[in-house]
Amino acid sequence: MKTVFFLLIVSLATFGQKQIPYGNNPQAGKYAAIRGFQMYYEIYGKGEPLLLIHGNNGSIQDFKNQIPTFSKSYQVIIADNRSHGKSIDRQDSLSYEQMADDFTALLDHLKLDSVNVIGWSDGGINGLLLASRHPKKVRKLAVTGANLTPEPVKSTDAWVVENEFQVIDSLSRLPLTGENKRQLKLHRLLVDEPHISHAVLNKIQCPTLVIGGDHDVIMPRHTLEIAEAIPRSYLWILPNSGHSTPIAYKEIFNSTILEFLKKPYRKIEKQAKFY
Repeated sequence: MKTVFFLLIVSLATFGQKQIPYGNNPQAGKYAAIRGFQMYYEIYGKGEPLLLIHGNNGSIQDFKNQIPTFSKSYQVIIADNRSHGKSIDRQDSLSYEQMADDFTALLDHLKLDSVNVIGWSDGGINGLLLASRHPKKVRKLAVTGANLTPEPVKSTDAWVVENEFQVIDSLSRLPLTGENKRQLKLHRLLVDEPHISHAVLNKIQCPTLVIGGDHDVIMPRHTLEIAEAIPRSYLWILPNSGHSTPIAYKEIFNSTILEFLKKPYRKIEKQAKFY
């Protein structure tokens, strides 16, 4: 589910290579004044627009394994979500619906009528809501590690939820200013949301690739449930994989999504199911 569980993995740099400072690149970064806050975003490459959405407690840098590959063929747009990274938001509450609408506003700011979308973890939740609430905005959608309710995480490993409630309890005892207030919002989001119905997923019109690891904190049967509720979907469960599919399987993750984006959706029925 949550980016917070693999921040140490995300921070590893590739030895011996000059790294583009994704998330802190003055040549690519800009701010958009939307919906009551300044949303920080960066753009790389040219071509058909592709929006990348990171997970909880993450940032633009989380997709450092994807940006170089996808920017060769697409105009990659990636932002720090509300209350993440450089997108400072001082409001008391935070919701996935709020963030999904933020991305719609960002696309309007960029004068883009529609984009392809890749979402990881909470970014996958935002992708599902973006495609459902604003179906004309999304051409194709790929999500990994998304969930519809908090239950799939609560049912997987008790320590995950126990740890979150301990963090929330500790933060609640501190003065709710600055970083403490932001962290409290993010951790509450993990245990209280989302609440997405099958009816919401039924509204998604675009072809969708639903991805998960076979040992993800999001149970594979829940990932299957998401795929089954979306009218035009494919399902991809990676073996020997946890939540960090864009990191642990970065090459095949990138190549599979590239193929999905480039090829038309194929409806598999009747005799085609035997092939």
